[in-house]
Amino acid sequence: MESKWLRTDYCGEITEKYLGKEVTVNGWVNTIRDHGGVVFVDLRDIRGIVQIVFSPEVDEKLHQDARDIKDEYVLAVKGIVRERPLESINPNIKTGNVEILAKEFEILNVSETPPIPFNNPKIVSEEKRLKYRYLDLRSNMMKENIIKRHQITQSIREYLNNNNFLEIETPMLIKSTPEGARDFIVPSRLNIGKFYALPQSPQIFKQILMVAGFDRYYQIARCFRDEDLRADRQPEFTQVDLEMSFVDINTVMNTVEGMIKYVLSKVYGIEFNSNFPVFSYEEAMNRFGSDKPDLRFGMEIIDITDIASNTEFTIFKDAVKNNGVIKCIVVDRGEEISRSEIDFLRDWVKEFGAKGVAWFRVKNGDLESNLTKFFSENVRKKIIEKVSAKEGSLLLIVADKWEIATTTLGQIRLRMANKLNLINQNDLKFCWIINFPLFEWNEEENRLDPLHHPFTAPVYQDIPLLDSDPLKVRAQSYDIILNGVEIGGGSIRIHNKELQKKIFKLIGLSEEDAEEKFGFMLEAFKYGAPPHGGLAIGLDRLVAILQGMESIRDVIAFPKTQKAVCLMSNAPSYVTEKQLKELGICLDKEKIL
Repeated sequence: MESKWLRTDYCGEITEKYLGKEVTVNGWVNTIRDHGGVVFVDLRDIRGIVQIVFSPEVDEKLHQDARDIKDEYVLAVKGIVRERPLESINPNIKTGNVEILAKEFEILNVSETPPIPFNNPKIVSEEKRLKYRYLDLRSNMMKENIIKRHQITQSIREYLNNNNFLEIETPMLIKSTPEGARDFIVPSRLNIGKFYALPQSPQIFKQILMVAGFDRYYQIARCFRDEDLRADRQPEFTQVDLEMSFVDINTVMNTVEGMIKYVLSKVYGIEFNSNFPVFSYEEAMNRFGSDKPDLRFGMEIIDITDIASNTEFTIFKDAVKNNGVIKCIVVDRGEEISRSEIDFLRDWVKEFGAKGVAWFRVKNGDLESNLTKFFSENVRKKIIEKVSAKEGSLLLIVADKWEIATTTLGQIRLRMANKLNLINQNDLKFCWIINFPLFEWNEEENRLDPLHHPFTAPVYQDIPLLDSDPLKVRAQSYDIILNGVEIGGGSIRIHNKELQKKIFKLIGLSEEDAEEKFGFMLEAFKYGAPPHGGLAIGLDRLVAILQGMESIRDVIAFPKTQKAVCLMSNAPSYVTEKQLKELGICLDKEKIL
């Protein structure tokens, strides 16, 4: 590119302050309009669009040459900035009051007709968008998403830097400890037969940094998991990872909450003056039927066990007899829920382990249903009073074990909200969920599994229960939820070697296995490990929600498909026999499709 064509200014920055000045702009042709006497070109770059005018009154040959320009051609244009005629002012863009009267131009490159419409890329298939990702990224939607992602990341860095955190990189080639999701493994040429793993998170290394005395660490960390993909999952993803020493749960939560509020204020101009609500795991399940509650609407779950158990309805009585519960949600606009929808719910709830769902409508101040005969008038009135049901409300009731009843009603709650359009898509509702169970029971393996990871500290008062009733032990853990989606989670960590060894033993990890996988960490704990805790925010999820995107693929520059394939570069691909031989690897040809 000749130096004479190097831009002096960005297209999107040409405003009234440039009037009368000569500028050189570079960019892509967004649109071209030939009005016979004059050719107009809207030239686009990363900052925006400016209108270029090719007039025969300035240069007849220039005007004729401009008619060869096509959409998406790459141009360099030199000209004088002038005011637009009043009738052609465009108030919708920053440069809408001015235009550039071209004196010279150069076609720097030509373009075929793009297979993706930049004004609305989602009208073509996602496969086509991913195959031509370099074109998809030219669309306003993707450009805005990537720019906002950058701004969010920079704001996070600003906040953490201003709060005495140090950004420290941790290794990308680490030891494989296959727990939970599968590792991506990397063969070592210099150590034939041995493998590295790509990190699923920097968890162990950031804890080691606390032992080393770097008491406030963060990293915009690339992480890798070889797992089946969904809209909110990718084989490689980015998280905002942080760890702090000499802290408790509130210290970590307040720090992260401050970071989120800083981002919203700096990038979106949104101010949160109140604290995010905090719910224990048990409270969240009881009220919302989910440990990721969507707070953009009400319809909370109500326990009616004390009233509904005093009926002749066998299912209710049996549930209570088996230490179960009877819980209910009230749909205020119940008349809008059809009988066919209720019939659908009866089968649908079986997916969550429930046997069914009972229903009543409030009519003339009483409960109406084919089950009414099993309920005395006194019981019916007590139920209406307890749940504050209005005329026309629909009551949906599940009687079962606590976990099944709450989870099922949580799913019904979300379905009803979507059916009745109760969710304001522009709302941002955050909350914290704390004190999850430390363990869950693995039926297949007949053992305890850590609900989060094995480095999570138990609530101190619950430590004695590790020996007597470990499933009742609560974790010093916390998840941050946005609009019903977990965007991050963390915990206070175990910093005592003996307690860490005890947790390893409880989850079925032998001393030999613990030493093999985590020996260097246990060794480090012998040398004055401080109390510490941290958290990781899923950057991709956070940006997707803030940008109103359904899939994180729309906020990642070069994502992969649900089969972990890059359609643009065709990765993954085969390698040569020579490369395999250098690594000491032989492939099972029968398994290669």
